[in-house]
Order: sequence, then structure tokens, then C-alpha cells
Amino acid sequence: MWIAFIVTFLLLRLLTYGIRYHFLPFHNVVTPGGLHIHHYVWGILIVLVVGFASILNINQSPTAHAWLATFFGIGAALVIDEFALWLNLKDVYWEREGRISVDVAVFLAAVGGLYFTGSRFWNQVGKEIGAGLKFMASEKARIRHRSAGN
Repeated sequence: MWIAFIVTFLLLRLLTYGIRYHFLPFHNVVTPGGLHIHHYVWGILIVLVVGFASILNINQSPTAHAWLATFFGIGAALVIDEFALWLNLKDVYWEREGRISVDVAVFLAAVGGLYFTGSRFWNQVGKEIGAGLKFMASEKARIRHRSAGN
């Protein structure tokens, strides 16, 4: 998910830059009536489909889980790349206000990186704290029992 998010976000930025400055052979998706369909729409659809598929398939195989996570990362990148647009309710992608989309994506990538690189460490810290609390509770109960008996 994390890698899919980062790669998709970077490719989207390159693609939209190429469309804007006409050095790629692609164009914006525009309906015959002139409505520009932003890519966050596709991201929302992907995230919804992945969420629904996850709910339907609770006991999924590791392979299915990996595919769903990959598509979730792609959908999330499509949505977050246009975060400024849905925050401001207007197209500010290339304006100063549009910078927040990049900031949010970098923040989420950093948090994801910290989570994935440190998850084993934090899981172990949680286990150690839990064991320590359990030990303290058992010692406290033993001490209370001893003092009540005297």
C-alpha cells in the first residue's frame, strides 16, 4: 500500500505536469458537455470498491490482501493528490493553495514509512509494556494479599 501510494502520487504529478505543459500525448478527461472529471473521482471509486471487497472477503488470502492494499494505495494517492481541490471546493491544483496536496502526501508517506519500518519495534514495545503492567498488577495483588493477612 505504502509503495503503491508513493509511486502513484509521483506518477500523477508527472502526468498532470505533462498534460499542463503539453509534453505528454495525454489530455484531461472531459465529458462532451465540457465537464472535467478530476482524478480524485476515480480514487474515491477505487477506495470504495476496495473497502467493499474487503468487507465481503473477511477471511481473505494473503495474496488477495496484498492486491487490495495495492489498489487502496493507488486510490488513496488519486484522492490525496487533489486534496487541496476538495478542501477549497475549487480547482487550485496549480495555484499556491494547491501546495497542501503535496504537503499532505509527503506527510502521509512519512507516517506510513515510520509505521512500516518501525512496526516490529512498536509491537514489541507494546508487548513489553503490557507484560510490565501485568507483572506490576500481580505483584501489587500479592503485596495486598500479604498485608491483609497480617
